[in-house]
Amino acid sequence: MSATDQNLAFERMVQPHLERLYRLAWRLAGHKTEAEDLFQAVLVKAFEKLEDLADIEKPGPWLARVMYNLFIDEKRRFTRQRMHVVDEGALGEDGVHAYAAESGGPDADNERLETIQRLESALSQLSDDHRVVVLLHDTEGYKLNEIQDLTGTPIGTIKSRLHRARARLREILETDGTL
Repeated sequence: MSATDQNLAFERMVQPHLERLYRLAWRLAGHKTEAEDLFQAVLVKAFEKLEDLADIEKPGPWLARVMYNLFIDEKRRFTRQRMHVVDEGALGEDGVHAYAAESGGPDADNERLETIQRLESALSQLSDDHRVVVLLHDTEGYKLNEIQDLTGTPIGTIKSRLHRARARLREILETDGTL
């Protein structure tokens, strides 16, 4: 197969899943630059496994699984690295603050921005396992069995984590007055 044919085949297989994959990268990473790096790493990995990808009946869950594994690997690698102090002014806008800048500033839709900030804050208070399950199920719409395939976690554990995560989110949001 020529390089052009490979590129076309890859594009045809991956194109329907790009938007969902990017959203998943954003949800997992939490920051634009990290999400873009994760997204790109998945595409590179998928292109390297083009022959395997062609044999897969549903490439979407396979690509999501690869992304999840890359995310976990990078997270483990990061926890083993030394932390470097960064001046606050050196960090650019990201996350909710980027949303505010894109939507005409905080005054454009202040109430919505505050709600988004509260939700992000509440999600950040969850453990990683609970946050991932809530984001995959409630935000991205993955079914429980798809999450099981993605994470390699038993379905009973996923159900338990989802229940506990929702209860904890409810508790946090009630305490801060969002609910």
